[in-house]
Amino acid sequence: MFTRLHTKSRFMSSNIKFTSLCFGLSFAILTIFYDTYYIPNDTEDIAMLTTSEESSTFLESENSTVSDFLKIVEKGDELTINQAIYRIDLNWSEGHEIMLLESIYFSQNEGYSKRLINLLKRKTGKNYGYDFDKWFQYIWNKNSSYDDAYFEFKAKIHERIDSKFGAYFSGRSNQSKIRLDEVRWGGVLQDGIPPLRNPKMISAPEATYLQDSNIVYGIEVNGDARAYPKRILAWHEMFVDTVGETPVAGVYCTLCGTVILYKTEHEGTNYQIGTSGFLYRSNKLMYDKKTQSLWSTLEGEPVIGPLVDKGIKLDYLSVVTTTWGEWKKRHPETSVLSLQTGYRRDYNEGIAYKDYFATDDLMFTIPKIDKSLKNKDEILSIRLPGVTDDNLAISSKFLKKNKLYQSKIGDTNFTVFTDKTGAHRVYKSRDLKFLSFDGNNTTTDENGDDWTLSEEFMKNENGNQLDRLPTHNAFWFGYKAAFPNTKLIK
Repeated sequence: MFTRLHTKSRFMSSNIKFTSLCFGLSFAILTIFYDTYYIPNDTEDIAMLTTSEESSTFLESENSTVSDFLKIVEKGDELTINQAIYRIDLNWSEGHEIMLLESIYFSQNEGYSKRLINLLKRKTGKNYGYDFDKWFQYIWNKNSSYDDAYFEFKAKIHERIDSKFGAYFSGRSNQSKIRLDEVRWGGVLQDGIPPLRNPKMISAPEATYLQDSNIVYGIEVNGDARAYPKRILAWHEMFVDTVGETPVAGVYCTLCGTVILYKTEHEGTNYQIGTSGFLYRSNKLMYDKKTQSLWSTLEGEPVIGPLVDKGIKLDYLSVVTTTWGEWKKRHPETSVLSLQTGYRRDYNEGIAYKDYFATDDLMFTIPKIDKSLKNKDEILSIRLPGVTDDNLAISSKFLKKNKLYQSKIGDTNFTVFTDKTGAHRVYKSRDLKFLSFDGNNTTTDENGDDWTLSEEFMKNENGNQLDRLPTHNAFWFGYKAAFPNTKLIK
């Protein structure tokens, strides 16, 4: 998803005309001196670096923190950039660390990178060079120290990439549930990875482009069964549609290995969501079109913007990760995405994110790496928002070895059934114990009763039903980063 769109251009410093050769020579010497070990001690030292005409306005800009940081990002004349660097140095506070780091990250002035890295090194006492991951982790593992100015800086530096980005942050310092310094641009514009809105669906017999071994994400809403092949969805990361007469959005965070199906209607409002272009702890952030609030993909709620703390949390439904052959066997009436998406992509199996999925490396780092599992080991998430704060992550490898697994979350007993493709289905089990599972769709309880599994519930011969619990898969690293207190079962 995320290849950086901007490219750094080597900054060619222009010749600066000084009022006298003497001043010009002095400025050059001071600049070299500063690059190595010069630290301005007071306002007199700073004023020495400007012409007499400029010195009166130099100190007036001390409060223009955002402006100064933007000046070291944009292409500009040498004097302007140097003055901005000196003001940043003079007016330094701990909250400026993240602004300086992001300024270096996005800077078009490569000729100043070394000086800026040295400044960051001197102010923090850390020496991570150009290892941005380590710098970000250093900042994220401390208490946040940025102030309101950072929201405006974040807005202005990113609206240079996409004019729509500014609205995500500007004026929203009191409308945030997450740390802003952990929100990172993912390398694309708003909806730069285009969601599939009301996509064309075809019947199973028409889907001749699919092989039985192809991975699909299967859903069923009010009897309407649909399949979304990974080979297509990975290029779009979201579909928005009405399924079973219910407005839904299937959100795929490729980086964190999660597909979640949300009901997009909440208390009479149908939220039109899309892909923001930003990440939080390597998890995709969504946005809604009306307010441009940013939403958590994993929790289905606004985290930055005017919708924060309005009691909005979207309900989510189950998604089954399985093969096309297994899904259509269980659901011969299913519909499936057509290749006619309206976009030109290489929709062959395994093409999208091939390199990313092939290793355990991360594209965007997170505050802490938990090595209980490999980064991209798959887990099954079990949560009951509004019922309990407990959070379970069960290793998919563990479940493949334990195809019938029973446990409890909060006060709710549940049973996980894992079929031969590795697909998990989870049901409330009350006080019942299940003794066997045929690996397909039949299980037997301790009383000898057979139960048949479906996508919405399981049912025995007497007509008794046990409801399905909504679950989804995820990569371990991203899930643990989002839910640090989750309990791992492996």
